[in-house]
Amino acid sequence: MMIPSKHMSLLLLLLQTLSFSLLSTYEAPEDKEDIFASRACPAFLVFDNAAYLVDMTVELPCHCKPEEAHSVVWYYQKKLGSPDTRALTDFQGTSVVDSSKVGRGGDLRSRFSIRLFSLLIFRAQEEDSGHYLCGTTKGDFFYGYDVDVQEAHRVSFPWSRAQRRGRAAAVAARAASRSNQDLPLYQVFTSFWPWSVCDRCGMRGEQTRVGLCYVKSDYLHVRYRWTSQTVASCGSSAVPQRFGLTQTNHQGAELGVRSCQVPCPPKSIPQPEHQALLEFLGYNEPAAHGFPVYYHNHPVDTPLILSCPGAKPQHAVAWDQGSRPLYRSQYMEGLNVTFRLFIDTGHHLHFSPATQDDRGSYYCWIQGKRAAEIRLGVYYRLGRKRLLSDPESLYALRIILLCYGGMTGAFVLIVLLKYTWRTVRPKVVKY
Repeated sequence: MMIPSKHMSLLLLLLQTLSFSLLSTYEAPEDKEDIFASRACPAFLVFDNAAYLVDMTVELPCHCKPEEAHSVVWYYQKKLGSPDTRALTDFQGTSVVDSSKVGRGGDLRSRFSIRLFSLLIFRAQEEDSGHYLCGTTKGDFFYGYDVDVQEAHRVSFPWSRAQRRGRAAAVAARAASRSNQDLPLYQVFTSFWPWSVCDRCGMRGEQTRVGLCYVKSDYLHVRYRWTSQTVASCGSSAVPQRFGLTQTNHQGAELGVRSCQVPCPPKSIPQPEHQALLEFLGYNEPAAHGFPVYYHNHPVDTPLILSCPGAKPQHAVAWDQGSRPLYRSQYMEGLNVTFRLFIDTGHHLHFSPATQDDRGSYYCWIQGKRAAEIRLGVYYRLGRKRLLSDPESLYALRIILLCYGGMTGAFVLIVLLKYTWRTVRPKVVKY
């Protein structure tokens, strides 16, 4: 197909304009500072205390390293000084894991990734708590973290009066118990994150607030640091063992959920030269929704976990099944044990298991905006070993037995009719 010269000149002009704008946009500043060169590593290795909820994606950046070190190795120790030290990388700092294939309860080595010297742990579990050290293959350590992964034992909905009364009574009981002690060794409290933004816009949404368990004491280990030297998370190694602090004698972490509704922001209008180029190339159809579309096929009758691309622990994430919103007040994990579909505290959508009825489009929201569409396909696996308890096996067995019973009945009926005919018919006498 020949393009007229008028359109060709217009196309070249638009491409030249776009190329200049893109070059000016991605031009790197010359005075950009190297964070590794400006931040010196501590002479005495200390550990930053960090607490997270179960099923969250944990990101641990290596804040400092020598200039001659071009790659880092992450090590894991359950207890400081333990001989059981595991290297979490391939000693090249390049281990990468596809988060869409990470399941709950897997080994730590199957749920981490290294990106730009940072360690990412997908769907962290309580057993992942411990010490994480950034170092080299020779065993030189630069930076360390004391990670405490806490499980949310309670999900509270502030609009429930009964829960508000129960929480007020618990706070009063703790205050009374503290007043009876002259100089307590420690105080346990819950530190809440700020309420998140509304996870949807233009319709009813929800806000979440994470509450983590912390300890305040003057007798914490000095090698662990938080924003305050007298505060550490309940599961941190900074808390002395003689305190006897376990998950049975404190409330632990919790998650708060409340309803909200905000209007959607106005849509941005593209620039005239961009719009003219799109119209010329034939991309002016309203098919682009402004968010990416992902395709995923999954075998039937097996568990499935969907993650929202680009979501972080501090983000407000929501899920829609087609046009039906999946609210946490109905689909939160633990609210109804009979539900196959539920949302965990790490914003993941679980199918336990996936069935043919789950096929369709699923939308995830991040910070009140639709971020992605996941088109899910559920298929039957060919060639897999069938069990007698499978619905397909039971159906086939029922059909075979019915056919066998029908053929057996027909055979017996024919034999009976033939026998009856021979015994009943009159005998013919020949002379």
